[in-house]
Amino acid sequence: MTGSATFLNENPEDPFSPSRAVSAVLDPHGRITGWSARAEAVLGRPAREVMGQVAAGLLVAPEDRSSVDEAVAACRKQGGWSGVLRLRVGDGRTRRFGLRVWPLERSGGLTEWLVTGAPAAAVGQWEIDRSVVDGLFSRSPIGLAVHAPDLRILRINRALAGIGGIRAEDARGARIGDFLVAGDAETIEARLRLVLETGEPLIFTEQPCRLLTEPSRERLVAVSAFRMEDADGRVLGVTQLVEDVTDRHRARRRLALLSAAGAGIGTTLDVATTADELASAAVPGAADHASVDLLEQVSRGEEPVADGGGGPVRRTALHGVLSAPDRSALRIGALNRFPPDSPQGRCLATGRAVLEPVVGSSVPGGGPPAPGRGLPRGAHSLVVVPLTARGLVLGCMSLWRSQLPEPFEEDDLTLAGELAARAAVSIDNARRFTQQRRTARALQRRLLPREFPAHPAVVVAHRYVPAGGAAGVGGDWFDVIPLSGARVALVVGDVVGHGIDAAATMGRLRTAVHTLADLDLEPDEVLSHLDDLVTRLAGEQEADGEEPGEQVVGATCLYAVYDPVTRQLCAARAGHPPPVVLTPGGAVELPELPAGPPLGLGGLPFEAAETALPEGSLLALYTNGLVDGDHHDVDDGIARLCRAVALPGRSLEQTAQEVLDALLPTRPSDDVALLLARTRTLAPELVATWELPAEATAPARARHLTAERLAAWGLEELAFTTELIVSELVTNAYRYAGGPVTLRLIHHHRLICEVGDPSSTSPHLRRARTTDEGGRGLLLVAQLAERWGTRHSRGGKTVWTEQLLPGHRD
Repeated sequence: MTGSATFLNENPEDPFSPSRAVSAVLDPHGRITGWSARAEAVLGRPAREVMGQVAAGLLVAPEDRSSVDEAVAACRKQGGWSGVLRLRVGDGRTRRFGLRVWPLERSGGLTEWLVTGAPAAAVGQWEIDRSVVDGLFSRSPIGLAVHAPDLRILRINRALAGIGGIRAEDARGARIGDFLVAGDAETIEARLRLVLETGEPLIFTEQPCRLLTEPSRERLVAVSAFRMEDADGRVLGVTQLVEDVTDRHRARRRLALLSAAGAGIGTTLDVATTADELASAAVPGAADHASVDLLEQVSRGEEPVADGGGGPVRRTALHGVLSAPDRSALRIGALNRFPPDSPQGRCLATGRAVLEPVVGSSVPGGGPPAPGRGLPRGAHSLVVVPLTARGLVLGCMSLWRSQLPEPFEEDDLTLAGELAARAAVSIDNARRFTQQRRTARALQRRLLPREFPAHPAVVVAHRYVPAGGAAGVGGDWFDVIPLSGARVALVVGDVVGHGIDAAATMGRLRTAVHTLADLDLEPDEVLSHLDDLVTRLAGEQEADGEEPGEQVVGATCLYAVYDPVTRQLCAARAGHPPPVVLTPGGAVELPELPAGPPLGLGGLPFEAAETALPEGSLLALYTNGLVDGDHHDVDDGIARLCRAVALPGRSLEQTAQEVLDALLPTRPSDDVALLLARTRTLAPELVATWELPAEATAPARARHLTAERLAAWGLEELAFTTELIVSELVTNAYRYAGGPVTLRLIHHHRLICEVGDPSSTSPHLRRARTTDEGGRGLLLVAQLAERWGTRHSRGGKTVWTEQLLPGHRD
């Protein structure tokens, strides 16, 4: 019986304890269905007299009947009620009783009500508590809100209603998000949930509290909260105390602005970052919007010219207090030329700050500024200060107010000038590195993959961190290459050295890996070909007689092929760290994989090994920069990696980032490439395999099996072309290869048809003459299939084709 738990652990001093309180049970219509012995003794009414009677009409004094209506409404809305009523006892007199009401959930969804009471004289403290509660809700200057366990509002006081601009009764049953903007409401609710879950109180925590009725008006509140519990520890909800501290926050923010700007501007040798730091430092402490426009030659890392005031500028940074972008404002990266009569034009031409308390005063014809003049719509006040270093103007910073009603003043102009002076020196120092950084970034974008298309075999996440945290590139690389038969190749490599030379060699190796992967070679064969290529590259460098320095003379590589049909991982490595495998059960393993020599030594063999992976296994491939540190060896680094990938409950992207956070210093001394892959398995019903005898009936049998399987898969539209493909491939296999023929169909995002035989001779396309009776089969296959090819294994070869599914496009 819900509610009965309140009688456990009885406190003998509690006037509402079972031994001292009267109690009754009411049905949903208010009729008495239960009457305690204590009620008979105290109220002087036997059970036979009251059972089945309406409690309010029988027991409550007429002068308190209106209070009964309020109690009933509170019970229905809040799930309970407590208060004081005058009750009629057996001798006709009335006595004041403190009452409490709880719901009782019966079987079948019926709700009854448990009423307990004690003489008011015995609950004097309760009256005092009630007075305190009434004061908190009617006279307290501190905002107060009481929330149910689901964070719906049970009650707020007048002070909080005044902050929200609503009536207190309008908040009952609502949520915080009904009054505050979504982001602020989510923050407050998240913290209240934490109080509910942990019981730890929240004490004077400041957070934004913008109203839906005034979303642009800044408001901060200090929030304290505690969890409400009954005598038995049952959670009743959470109470929240709210104090408006907006003015205090603004004063503190202005004092801290210059100090924070000194520490936050010029942290890097990057022009765009420094400009962004400047704009960020100004918002929202000094302005609602801030932009930094640099002369075009400065943004490219070139020397500014003395008369560059009339030249084009590039928008380099833009910050605002509003989350939605202002379409009238110039976008970051956009090139613009400010008119000579505009505030920015005058500032760039003269090198002096411009203050426009009212923006329209500088716009021809008055009215709001137009797009392209560097002013967002709604701006009513403007300050423009020059960015000057070594007597040369590098650009300007513009500050606007659109949400804050106060216009800019001279003090604001002084503050903006100090911010700009701090940033200008850093920008001038950083611009010398801009061109080199852009070149390195362009090279990185072209040499390393950005995103990989979805593949049925694996889900991947990857990270690349150049040495020292620089924006350039090194010799590490990774790749995910789709192969025939729904398989996928996972590649990680590391070229000796850093910088442009290592990156260029890495690009050549990556291209070579793609070419070798298209040939469907075994992993050890791929490494053998890469070994030859690295040897030739080292010879070319030596023959070119390059200047002394860091030369690329070797590389390491791990090449792995995963088959989602067989769940087999076949891998080989050339002097590279072993992969790490995390099974779905949480076990971390290092597969038995021969190390092999590094690439470039020449003539030494490589060995491949196969490992069965359960579906959902996590495979980690990486370069030695991740595990080889200044304060630990490779084995210790691999152990740390194993612990990092084994932490449960994270997505693949989260795991990749947390691995870097756990293993890497802020500025790693070596390049790092990390590739995580979670394996998938094709369901058995999506793969069909048959072994056919090498005889003349094999093509007909293959066509029949193919038609049946495609019908089961709902791919009747592909039956005609697939039967032709199967017939031609099986016919070629039994005619020219001998031995049994294996036919396999795979259904995923494409329809794959594979025909294997024991011969190692590859088929070739040829054009048959008009008088030839044969020779057109493979040409027909090439015309019908989207892709086709041949892969070799130690037991023969497999000819495969891929067809697009109806309604699917790559």
